[in-house]
Amino acid sequence: MLDAAFFRRWMTATAASVDREAERLTALDSPIGDADHGSNLQRGFTAVAAALEKEAPDTPGGVLTLAGRQLISTVGGASGPLYGTLLRRAGKALGDASEVSAEQLAEALRTGVDAVMTLGGASPGDKTMIDALVPAVDALGDSFAAARTAAEEGAVATTPLQARKGRASYLGERSIGHQDPGATSAALLVAALAEAADE
Repeated sequence: MLDAAFFRRWMTATAASVDREAERLTALDSPIGDADHGSNLQRGFTAVAAALEKEAPDTPGGVLTLAGRQLISTVGGASGPLYGTLLRRAGKALGDASEVSAEQLAEALRTGVDAVMTLGGASPGDKTMIDALVPAVDALGDSFAAARTAAEEGAVATTPLQARKGRASYLGERSIGHQDPGATSAALLVAALAEAADE
């Protein structure tokens, strides 16, 4: 079973990973976006880590809800509302339970991903974070490691796609050949989950 401490480790590991990869995310965002994806998420997850140090919720749902709230209030552009919605909806789905199973986490994340798809209007194949999140949630039933692999493969698979949503979609065919930064950061979130599970 997964407790609040596990979820705090997940968010802290995500913050560290985004910090390390911020320049790469921004480099990916540069040709097809605003060149701010890395710095925006870095600011957001730094705020999440700081908030969790100050106020440590004692339920998994509470940790995710707090993290989502922080991202919505500190991250500019589309990624704040999208990541914030993902985590807040997943947190709400987990409710007030003090511990949850991996299966319950997978179901909660699916609820979050559905909410992101509704908010952003994106589907798999549109070259967005959804291309990493959907296969990751599908694979979570097998293991955290399988989810990490699925997310990373999903992110790489966005490279040959033409963007149909978000800022990159304005470029039309010129968006082809670039790995999507949102899918890449979503893969970091899932990799951090697997890392938290290994600790």
